[in-house]
Amino acid sequence: MMQFFNEQMSIAKLAMEDGEPIISSQINVEKNFAFLEFRNTEECTKAMMFDGIAVRGQTVKIRRPKDYQPPAGADPDPVAPQHVAGVISTVVADTPHKVYIGGLPFDLKDEHCKELLQTFGPLKAFHLVTDPQSGMSKGFAFCEYVDPAITALAIQGLNDMQIGDKKLLVQFASVGAKNNQQGGMMRPGMPGMPPPPSSLAMPGAPPGMQFEPVIATRVLVLMNMVTMDDLTDPEEYDEIKDDVRGECERCGIVTGFEMPRPGPNGEPVPGMTKIFVEFANTQGSQTAQQALSGRVFDGRRVVTSYLEDSKFANRQFD
Repeated sequence: MMQFFNEQMSIAKLAMEDGEPIISSQINVEKNFAFLEFRNTEECTKAMMFDGIAVRGQTVKIRRPKDYQPPAGADPDPVAPQHVAGVISTVVADTPHKVYIGGLPFDLKDEHCKELLQTFGPLKAFHLVTDPQSGMSKGFAFCEYVDPAITALAIQGLNDMQIGDKKLLVQFASVGAKNNQQGGMMRPGMPGMPPPPSSLAMPGAPPGMQFEPVIATRVLVLMNMVTMDDLTDPEEYDEIKDDVRGECERCGIVTGFEMPRPGPNGEPVPGMTKIFVEFANTQGSQTAQQALSGRVFDGRRVVTSYLEDSKFANRQFD
């Protein structure tokens, strides 16, 4: 543990002086937690940004000890100075970019939720709210994207998405919402919170910002279905292509199909890891969207969106 986190501190250039920041550790194997002691408070605070990092494939939570007392005059809960690439914090701060995701199927796991959300971009923080006793999902979560500029696009693409027998409600969270009387986090529909908004006006958005509803086109975009390994394996590529096209042809007449793969030397191309299906009419694309969105394909939840007909015709997949 000391070696791992000392290396992470070095890679992120968070050490304030020469030598290793962590000077001791204690591990409680039975209760599955550890204490790490740093040589100074400043470096310990910086290490808090590793909350959510994967250690040997297991996502870990990083918190202060329960008996932690901040130095006199110091901020009791200082914000991490920066975001570490690839690390998704388990704490979503109350900022204007905090997103609420409701209507999640109760059996949708933490990793599947993140997989779905990251179709639009890398996450800075994510928290699936669970029952403290059973550990079961309560059907809603909060997140924040690394790039705030994509938040509105993600909300637009995810809101009203059908997953199983449920529809997602995705919107800006209410900034600064305090805990309700039962101690749970407040969310839309609870007393004291505004009613769920329409898809055109989302709470927490900058004044005057409007969101246009998603307009269906003849071209359906399927995401989170294929990986780079699938695209570089000729047999796997052809098998997936035939399977997906066959599924789509059940929903309508397919007039075009593109599944971009890397160039001859492995160079990336626009639209890679996405599948573009052109139908004869929007009825076909909408039927396919309802049938495929949220389905599990090779262990991944399918995410859908639309592409302008003219862009598909001109092979503009970026």
